[in-house]
Amino acid sequence: MLFKRSDLPLEERIADLISRLTLEEKVSQLVYDSAAIPRLGIPEYNWWNECLHGVARAGTATVFPQAIGMAASFNAPLLHKVAQVIAAEARAKHHEAARRGDRGIYKGLTFWTPNINIFRDPRWGRGQETYGEDPYLTATLGIAFVRGLQGDHPRYLKAAACAKHFAVHSGPESLRHSFDARCSQKDLYETYLPAFRALVTEAQVEAVMGAYNRTNGEPCCASPTLLQKILREDWSFQGHVVSDCGAIYDLHAHHQVTDSPEESAASAVKHGCDLNCGRVYPALVEAVAQGLISEEEIDQALARLLRTKFRLGLFDPEEEVPYAQIPYEVVACPEHRALSREMARQSMVLLKNDNNLLPLAKDLNTVAVIGPNADARGILLGNYYGTSAQLVTALEGIRRKLEPHARVLYAQGCDLFSTKPSYWGNSPKAGFAEALAAAARADAVIMCLGISPELEGEEGAAANSDGGGDRTSLELPGMQNELLKEVAALGKPLVLVLFSGSPLTITWAQEHVPAIIQAWYPGEEGGNALADLIFGDYNPAGRLPVTFVKSVDQLPPFTDYSMEGRTYRYLKEEPLYPFGYGLSYTTFSYSSLQAPAELAVGQELVVQVEVENTGARAGDEVVQLYIKHLDAAVPTPHFSLQGFARIHLEPGERRTVTFQLTPRQLAVFAEDGRCLVEPGSLQIFAGGSQPDARSQELTGQKPLSAQVRLIGEALELPR
Repeated sequence: MLFKRSDLPLEERIADLISRLTLEEKVSQLVYDSAAIPRLGIPEYNWWNECLHGVARAGTATVFPQAIGMAASFNAPLLHKVAQVIAAEARAKHHEAARRGDRGIYKGLTFWTPNINIFRDPRWGRGQETYGEDPYLTATLGIAFVRGLQGDHPRYLKAAACAKHFAVHSGPESLRHSFDARCSQKDLYETYLPAFRALVTEAQVEAVMGAYNRTNGEPCCASPTLLQKILREDWSFQGHVVSDCGAIYDLHAHHQVTDSPEESAASAVKHGCDLNCGRVYPALVEAVAQGLISEEEIDQALARLLRTKFRLGLFDPEEEVPYAQIPYEVVACPEHRALSREMARQSMVLLKNDNNLLPLAKDLNTVAVIGPNADARGILLGNYYGTSAQLVTALEGIRRKLEPHARVLYAQGCDLFSTKPSYWGNSPKAGFAEALAAAARADAVIMCLGISPELEGEEGAAANSDGGGDRTSLELPGMQNELLKEVAALGKPLVLVLFSGSPLTITWAQEHVPAIIQAWYPGEEGGNALADLIFGDYNPAGRLPVTFVKSVDQLPPFTDYSMEGRTYRYLKEEPLYPFGYGLSYTTFSYSSLQAPAELAVGQELVVQVEVENTGARAGDEVVQLYIKHLDAAVPTPHFSLQGFARIHLEPGERRTVTFQLTPRQLAVFAEDGRCLVEPGSLQIFAGGSQPDARSQELTGQKPLSAQVRLIGEALELPR
């Protein structure tokens, strides 16, 4: 059989295999749990696998920080390394399972990751899965992750990545099966599509997942605009498209754009959705009989899926596939655990540090660790996670750091979210007395508050959210704020640590608590990483990948997909904490910003800036480059991130950082979605944060700026 010959061209092998299949067998390969074909020696294969921040749902694996936390590192090379490790563990686990006859769900090599939707609204429960609110940051990190996961072998994929959810998808979760996300062409091409475009055209991502919702009237998994025009015609996508799970059923059951499973299956395949996560595509056999779709159209979808399987080496002898030789011993090995700790340290954001309270001295006699998240394991994990060999909570990490030289007291203080008496009548403040007793006896207090995956997540996964997975409030839930106020009133040195996958409106804490750390859902080594920061073994440099608003009242309606008033690029009011913001234990200065005064339209822009560590500690700085269009003919963002680099500097060390910006990065988007590089003036900003007033107030630093004038005729770029 020619398809088994690894020496033949790929397309010849695909054609040979398809020619040997009956219609029923072909259709059986278009569903996520693809059937075995024993007469051809083809085993079953389950396409559904997850690796958002580590191999998920498949047993033991290294658990890295949640995606939003990794985004806060602003470190694309480190994320690339994390993805390489994830792919190595995925390969080792897959081959070990397959050798033992286990080819079930979550054991394959096609991963439905990364989630590159724009975190446009902090109420969205799945925002924790994303890389934040900015298209450029999301694209840059997404490219790094995909390249790390898929590898660089000329013939074989290490694993197959999937860009999801295409497109214009970010809540509400409770409406996702029927909602029509309406947006302008400008917002579509300026905000919602750039990361997908980058992953397709630059990272060659192997798969794209269609979203549940409709976009401008068309169901995303059967959208001629998204799947045919944009994805395949405009961007020349060569991989396969998979539906979100149950999305094809939604076509007739919820969107009601078709009248039967046969019509839904036929419409999805004809419009470019090759693989069904769900149970509708078996109806394709009857759809062919009804004349709704041809067998040749099914062959085209099947060819795309088979191409992915061939590129993974699933039809070749193991000895010919280098990635099949990765030993099982790499799974959850010490080196991978160390990388998880390093990513956790780099992800944490120092939001406040009055009078340099942090880092705390290690020679304290007594430290009180208080709060419902202090010893909680679930808040280390986020969602879509694997089974860690060992989870280190905040309490455990602090104890390891200090004991036996110091005493660490612990009190939960209150429940995470309850405000009602218990079944037996216990007050929701019943734990306050113990917490206050511990705090009163401590030299310093560390409070671990926030939320958890119980309160935010995917539809049906966060039972204590709004019922769909999203949040109705951004405040600290339950009695946490009251507990914080009572502990703060004792006047002890107080550090607040926030665990969450999304922004919290901690206005009181920002005014009254001297030191605040945003720890996200930090992975299996989260407690050790946090202790490293608090006690000075690591100098924090994380930056917020999403704006923290002061109140939910600053947000437009959740169902409004217009970008007006959303994210740092279009927010109309001052935030609590800005996108790109984060503090350090040392100080940095910027000088010698160099950019050409004039630049021809269509040329690359090269910008250089000098950065110096002017403090007494070594540390990382996240150098950020923003652009502002001064005289564009269309509305443009206040500022737009177009470059960043995380660098390490010793005290007194100075380094020149260079950014090279493509013409697309200098473009504006017209109301009809056209991408235009126009003559006119740009303002360039370089610094450790964005150039808004709130960032300058919080950091006490003003980014450097320069003007560049683009000259020549306007240039329209491909969308």
